[in-house]
Amino acid sequence: MTTQTTSPTPWRRFLLFLETIKFEHSVFALPFAVSSAFLVSGGWPDWVRFVWVIVAMISMRTFGMAANRQIDAQIDARNPRTASRPTATGIVSKFQLSAYMMAFGAIFVIATFQLDRMAWPLAPIPLAVMIGYPYLKRFTWLAHLGMGAVYLIVPPAVAIAMTGTLPAWSIIMGLAGMLWVAGFDVLYATADRDVDIAQGLHSIPQRFGIPFAINTTRTFHLAAAILLITAGIVYGTGFLYYIGAAAAAVLLAYENSLVSANDLSKLNMAFFTMNGVIAVVFGTFAVLDTVVL
Repeated sequence: MTTQTTSPTPWRRFLLFLETIKFEHSVFALPFAVSSAFLVSGGWPDWVRFVWVIVAMISMRTFGMAANRQIDAQIDARNPRTASRPTATGIVSKFQLSAYMMAFGAIFVIATFQLDRMAWPLAPIPLAVMIGYPYLKRFTWLAHLGMGAVYLIVPPAVAIAMTGTLPAWSIIMGLAGMLWVAGFDVLYATADRDVDIAQGLHSIPQRFGIPFAINTTRTFHLAAAILLITAGIVYGTGFLYYIGAAAAAVLLAYENSLVSANDLSKLNMAFFTMNGVIAVVFGTFAVLDTVVL
Protein backbone atom coordinates (compact mmCIF):
# COMPACT_ATOMS: atom_id res chain seq x y z
CA MET A 1 0.00 0.00 0.00
CA THR A 2 1.54 3.33 -1.03
CA THR A 3 1.14 6.64 0.73
CA GLN A 4 0.46 9.58 -1.55
CA THR A 5 1.69 12.98 -0.43
CA THR A 6 -0.26 15.97 -1.52
CA SER A 7 1.64 19.01 -2.71
CA PRO A 8 0.50 22.25 -1.07
CA THR A 9 -1.83 24.37 -3.16
CA PRO A 10 -0.56 27.78 -4.38
CA TRP A 11 -2.72 29.46 -1.74
CA ARG A 12 -1.32 27.21 0.99
CA ARG A 13 2.22 27.98 -0.20
CA PHE A 14 1.46 31.68 -0.03
CA LEU A 15 0.17 31.28 3.54
CA LEU A 16 3.33 29.33 4.41
CA PHE A 17 5.35 32.16 2.91
CA LEU A 18 3.55 34.73 5.08
CA GLU A 19 4.09 32.51 8.10
CA THR A 20 7.81 32.06 7.49
CA ILE A 21 8.44 35.79 7.00
CA LYS A 22 6.45 36.51 10.18
CA PHE A 23 4.09 38.83 8.33
CA GLU A 24 2.42 39.77 11.60
CA HIS A 25 5.69 41.37 12.71
CA SER A 26 4.95 44.27 10.40
CA VAL A 27 3.59 45.67 13.67
CA PHE A 28 7.20 46.43 14.67
CA ALA A 29 7.58 49.08 11.95
CA LEU A 30 4.01 50.25 11.37
CA PRO A 31 3.72 52.38 14.55
CA PHE A 32 6.83 54.32 13.48
CA ALA A 33 5.31 54.85 10.04
CA VAL A 34 1.90 55.80 11.41
CA SER A 35 3.23 58.16 14.09
CA SER A 36 5.57 59.79 11.55
CA ALA A 37 2.62 60.38 9.19
CA PHE A 38 0.63 62.08 11.95
CA LEU A 39 3.59 64.09 13.23
CA VAL A 40 4.65 65.41 9.82
CA SER A 41 1.02 66.30 9.09
CA GLY A 42 0.60 68.05 12.44
CA GLY A 43 -2.52 66.00 13.15
CA TRP A 44 -4.83 63.99 10.93
CA PRO A 45 -2.98 63.18 7.69
CA ASP A 46 -4.31 63.18 4.15
CA TRP A 47 -6.03 59.80 4.22
CA VAL A 48 -5.32 58.83 0.62
CA ARG A 49 -1.60 59.36 1.07
CA PHE A 50 -1.72 57.76 4.49
CA VAL A 51 -3.23 54.55 3.08
CA TRP A 52 -0.59 54.45 0.35
CA VAL A 53 2.14 54.92 2.99
CA ILE A 54 0.82 51.88 4.86
CA VAL A 55 0.68 49.86 1.64
CA ALA A 56 4.25 50.92 0.83
CA MET A 57 5.44 50.07 4.34
CA ILE A 58 3.93 46.57 4.41
CA SER A 59 4.95 45.71 0.84
CA MET A 60 8.51 46.95 1.43
CA ARG A 61 8.90 44.80 4.54
CA THR A 62 7.39 41.78 2.79
CA PHE A 63 9.74 42.28 -0.17
CA GLY A 64 12.67 42.51 2.23
CA MET A 65 11.76 39.40 4.19
CA ALA A 66 11.26 37.44 0.96
CA ALA A 67 14.71 38.58 -0.15
CA ASN A 68 16.14 37.58 3.22
CA ARG A 69 14.64 34.09 3.02
CA GLN A 70 15.80 33.72 -0.58
CA ILE A 71 19.36 34.82 0.12
CA ASP A 72 19.66 32.85 3.38
CA ALA A 73 17.88 29.65 2.30
CA GLN A 74 21.02 27.49 2.51
CA ILE A 75 22.16 29.09 5.77
CA ASP A 76 18.71 28.50 7.27
CA ALA A 77 18.76 24.88 6.11
CA ARG A 78 21.95 24.27 8.12
CA ASN A 79 20.61 25.91 11.26
CA PRO A 80 18.54 23.59 13.51
CA ARG A 81 16.41 26.56 14.64
CA THR A 82 15.43 27.52 11.09
CA ALA A 83 15.84 24.28 9.13
CA SER A 84 12.10 23.57 9.16
CA ARG A 85 11.17 26.85 7.49
CA PRO A 86 9.26 26.17 4.27
CA THR A 87 11.74 28.38 2.44
CA ALA A 88 14.63 26.27 3.78
CA THR A 89 13.02 22.90 3.05
CA GLY A 90 11.93 23.90 -0.44
CA ILE A 91 8.19 23.62 0.19
CA VAL A 92 8.18 27.26 -0.87
CA SER A 93 10.60 27.18 -3.79
CA LYS A 94 13.15 29.78 -4.85
CA PHE A 95 11.06 30.46 -7.93
CA GLN A 96 8.02 31.16 -5.77
CA LEU A 97 10.06 33.36 -3.44
CA SER A 98 11.30 35.31 -6.45
CA ALA A 99 7.72 35.72 -7.64
CA TYR A 100 6.64 37.03 -4.24
CA MET A 101 9.61 39.40 -4.17
CA MET A 102 8.75 40.80 -7.59
CA ALA A 103 5.07 41.13 -6.74
CA PHE A 104 5.58 42.97 -3.47
CA GLY A 105 8.41 45.03 -4.92
CA ALA A 106 6.03 46.13 -7.69
CA ILE A 107 3.33 46.98 -5.14
CA PHE A 108 5.87 49.10 -3.24
CA VAL A 109 6.85 51.00 -6.39
CA ILE A 110 3.21 51.55 -7.35
CA ALA A 111 2.45 52.82 -3.84
CA THR A 112 5.47 55.15 -3.92
CA PHE A 113 4.24 56.74 -7.14
CA GLN A 114 0.96 57.64 -5.42
CA LEU A 115 2.90 59.78 -2.94
CA ASP A 116 4.86 63.03 -3.13
CA ARG A 117 7.06 63.42 -6.20
CA MET A 118 10.12 63.79 -3.98
CA ALA A 119 9.69 60.11 -3.02
CA TRP A 120 9.73 58.76 -6.57
CA PRO A 121 13.49 58.79 -7.30
CA LEU A 122 14.20 57.54 -3.77
CA ALA A 123 12.16 54.32 -4.14
CA PRO A 124 15.18 52.12 -5.08
CA ILE A 125 16.99 52.98 -1.82
CA PRO A 126 14.86 50.94 0.63
CA LEU A 127 14.70 48.07 -1.86
CA ALA A 128 18.50 48.06 -2.13
CA VAL A 129 18.88 48.16 1.67
CA MET A 130 16.45 45.23 1.98
CA ILE A 131 18.46 43.15 -0.49
CA GLY A 132 21.83 44.19 0.90
CA TYR A 133 21.52 43.66 4.63
CA PRO A 134 21.25 39.82 4.60
CA TYR A 135 24.72 39.68 3.00
CA LEU A 136 26.37 41.71 5.76
CA LYS A 137 26.61 38.84 8.24
CA ARG A 138 28.87 37.09 5.75
CA PHE A 139 31.43 39.89 6.14
CA THR A 140 31.04 41.89 9.34
CA TRP A 141 29.76 41.69 12.91
CA LEU A 142 28.20 45.13 12.32
CA ALA A 143 25.48 43.39 10.30
CA HIS A 144 22.93 44.24 13.01
CA LEU A 145 23.16 47.89 12.00
CA GLY A 146 22.24 46.84 8.47
CA MET A 147 19.04 45.43 9.88
CA GLY A 148 18.56 48.64 11.82
CA ALA A 149 19.10 50.71 8.67
CA VAL A 150 15.77 49.43 7.38
CA TYR A 151 14.06 51.17 10.30
CA LEU A 152 16.30 54.22 10.04
CA ILE A 153 14.64 54.86 6.68
CA VAL A 154 11.04 54.72 7.91
CA PRO A 155 10.37 58.13 9.55
CA PRO A 156 12.32 60.18 6.98
CA ALA A 157 10.72 58.24 4.13
CA VAL A 158 7.23 58.79 5.51
CA ALA A 159 7.90 62.52 5.95
CA ILE A 160 9.08 62.82 2.35
CA ALA A 161 6.21 60.69 1.07
CA MET A 162 3.58 62.71 2.90
CA THR A 163 4.88 66.27 2.47
CA GLY A 164 8.04 66.26 0.35
CA THR A 165 10.05 67.55 3.34
CA LEU A 166 12.81 66.03 5.49
CA PRO A 167 12.49 67.49 9.01
CA ALA A 168 15.29 66.95 11.52
CA TRP A 169 13.04 65.16 14.01
CA SER A 170 12.31 62.43 11.46
CA ILE A 171 16.01 61.66 11.10
CA ILE A 172 16.44 61.53 14.88
CA MET A 173 13.43 59.25 15.22
CA GLY A 174 14.86 57.08 12.44
CA LEU A 175 18.12 56.76 14.37
CA ALA A 176 16.11 55.74 17.44
CA GLY A 177 14.36 53.07 15.38
CA MET A 178 17.68 51.86 14.00
CA LEU A 179 19.23 51.38 17.44
CA TRP A 180 16.06 49.82 18.84
CA VAL A 181 15.94 47.22 16.06
CA ALA A 182 19.71 46.66 15.93
CA GLY A 183 19.59 46.10 19.68
CA PHE A 184 16.98 43.39 19.57
CA ASP A 185 18.68 41.85 16.52
CA VAL A 186 21.86 41.55 18.60
CA LEU A 187 19.82 39.98 21.37
CA TYR A 188 18.18 37.49 19.02
CA ALA A 189 21.53 36.57 17.48
CA THR A 190 22.62 35.12 20.81
CA ALA A 191 20.43 32.09 20.00
CA ASP A 192 22.52 31.39 16.88
CA ARG A 193 26.01 32.08 18.25
CA ASP A 194 27.27 28.50 17.98
CA VAL A 195 25.72 28.03 14.54
CA ASP A 196 27.23 31.31 13.32
CA ILE A 197 30.67 30.17 14.51
CA ALA A 198 30.24 26.84 12.71
CA GLN A 199 29.08 28.50 9.48
CA GLY A 200 31.64 31.30 9.53
CA LEU A 201 28.97 33.99 9.89
CA HIS A 202 29.50 37.25 11.74
CA SER A 203 27.57 38.80 14.60
CA ILE A 204 28.31 40.61 17.83
CA PRO A 205 27.56 37.48 19.94
CA GLN A 206 29.80 35.41 17.63
CA ARG A 207 32.65 37.94 17.74
CA PHE A 208 32.53 39.16 21.34
CA GLY A 209 30.44 36.63 23.28
CA ILE A 210 26.98 36.66 24.80
CA PRO A 211 27.65 38.89 27.86
CA PHE A 212 29.08 41.63 25.62
CA ALA A 213 26.16 41.22 23.21
CA ILE A 214 23.59 41.67 25.98
CA ASN A 215 25.36 44.80 27.21
CA THR A 216 25.46 46.10 23.62
CA THR A 217 21.69 45.64 23.34
CA ARG A 218 21.16 47.55 26.58
CA THR A 219 23.40 50.38 25.35
CA PHE A 220 21.61 50.56 22.00
CA HIS A 221 18.22 50.60 23.70
CA LEU A 222 19.23 53.31 26.16
CA ALA A 223 20.43 55.43 23.23
CA ALA A 224 17.18 54.70 21.36
CA ALA A 225 15.10 55.93 24.30
CA ILE A 226 17.17 59.13 24.53
CA LEU A 227 16.80 59.72 20.80
CA LEU A 228 13.02 59.28 20.95
CA ILE A 229 12.85 61.99 23.61
CA THR A 230 15.23 64.16 21.59
CA ALA A 231 13.03 63.80 18.50
CA GLY A 232 10.09 65.05 20.55
CA ILE A 233 12.06 68.05 21.79
CA VAL A 234 13.18 68.97 18.26
CA TYR A 235 9.62 68.61 16.96
CA GLY A 236 8.04 70.40 19.92
CA THR A 237 5.56 67.67 20.84
CA GLY A 238 3.11 67.71 23.72
CA PHE A 239 3.23 65.67 26.93
CA LEU A 240 1.45 62.63 25.50
CA TYR A 241 4.37 61.98 23.16
CA TYR A 242 6.74 61.99 26.12
CA ILE A 243 4.50 59.60 28.03
CA GLY A 244 4.79 57.24 25.05
CA ALA A 245 8.56 57.69 24.88
CA ALA A 246 8.88 57.11 28.64
CA ALA A 247 6.67 54.01 28.43
CA ALA A 248 8.83 52.71 25.59
CA ALA A 249 11.95 53.27 27.70
CA VAL A 250 10.46 51.41 30.68
CA LEU A 251 9.33 48.54 28.46
CA LEU A 252 12.76 48.36 26.81
CA ALA A 253 14.31 48.14 30.27
CA TYR A 254 11.90 45.34 31.15
CA GLU A 255 12.66 43.55 27.86
CA ASN A 256 16.35 43.63 28.67
CA SER A 257 15.70 42.32 32.18
CA LEU A 258 14.16 39.15 30.73
CA VAL A 259 17.49 37.79 29.52
CA SER A 260 20.96 37.44 30.91
CA ALA A 261 24.19 35.72 29.88
CA ASN A 262 23.20 32.78 32.08
CA ASP A 263 19.50 32.59 31.13
CA LEU A 264 18.20 33.02 27.58
CA SER A 265 15.04 31.00 28.20
CA LYS A 266 12.79 34.07 27.77
CA LEU A 267 14.45 35.21 24.55
CA ASN A 268 11.37 34.69 22.40
CA MET A 269 9.21 36.68 24.80
CA ALA A 270 11.78 39.48 24.85
CA PHE A 271 12.11 39.51 21.07
CA PHE A 272 8.63 38.86 19.73
CA THR A 273 6.13 39.87 22.41
CA MET A 274 7.82 42.86 23.99
CA ASN A 275 8.94 44.57 20.80
CA GLY A 276 5.43 44.46 19.39
CA VAL A 277 4.06 45.93 22.62
CA ILE A 278 6.72 48.66 22.69
CA ALA A 279 6.04 49.72 19.11
CA VAL A 280 2.26 49.88 19.59
CA VAL A 281 2.46 51.75 22.90
CA PHE A 282 4.85 54.40 21.59
CA GLY A 283 3.00 54.79 18.31
CA THR A 284 -0.37 55.18 20.05
CA PHE A 285 0.78 57.97 22.35
CA ALA A 286 2.66 59.74 19.54
CA VAL A 287 -0.50 59.75 17.40
CA LEU A 288 -2.73 60.86 20.28
CA ASP A 289 -0.37 63.74 20.96
CA THR A 290 -1.03 65.15 17.48
CA VAL A 291 -4.83 64.78 17.48
CA VAL A 292 -5.78 65.40 21.12
CA LEU A 293 -3.61 68.38 22.03
